[in-house]
Amino acid sequence: MSKICAVLFDLDGTLADTAPDLAYAANSLRLADGVPPLAFEILRPMTSHGARGLIKEAVGLTPEDPGFEHARLRFLSFYENNLCVHSKLFPGIPQLLDGIETRGLPWGIVTNKVEYFALPLIQQLGLGNRCAVTVGGDTTANPKPAADPLLHAAKAINVAPEACVYVGDDLRDIEAAHAAGMTSVAVRWGYLGDGLPIDQWNAHHIVRTPKDLHDLLETLC
Repeated sequence: MSKICAVLFDLDGTLADTAPDLAYAANSLRLADGVPPLAFEILRPMTSHGARGLIKEAVGLTPEDPGFEHARLRFLSFYENNLCVHSKLFPGIPQLLDGIETRGLPWGIVTNKVEYFALPLIQQLGLGNRCAVTVGGDTTANPKPAADPLLHAAKAINVAPEACVYVGDDLRDIEAAHAAGMTSVAVRWGYLGDGLPIDQWNAHHIVRTPKDLHDLLETLC
């Protein structure tokens, strides 16, 4: 395995706890239709699935349903107006990023959140002037789990894919890392979805806390 020279992160559920604001948008759909909101604990695991997952959980619509597009636009409108009200970096992430920067390693963000939301959110989280690259869900032709966005990020920072580690909280993150030839790290503090358990994702490494990830990077780098 190549020596790691750069660290790439997923955004929602990995660097930042964005579930409260996304759950608010999902429940706003229900409230607008006169339906009581769902408990946050129900919506939180769906955050890694983005608008599709949250809309399905909140109002039972999938992209194949006639009313899905209307619900999606309403969801995005609610979210845009509450983009970073309660969202924040997970505990330990600021120290982790400080450590990465102290070592002189470039780091970036590769998310399936479209740039229209990702870029201002990253700025509001205080990361915009620190990360070397930001790749959104619409930056490349195919989002994760395709390799395209990860390879785009590696090229942008001029680091070979095999010298990058990709850190995420969803099976798609690990699949994308494998497809791109990167070292994959799954984080237990994230949302983890509602599919296979994290131990069955075939990640190269699994970490429980940002401090554990810091220690792992010390060995990989």
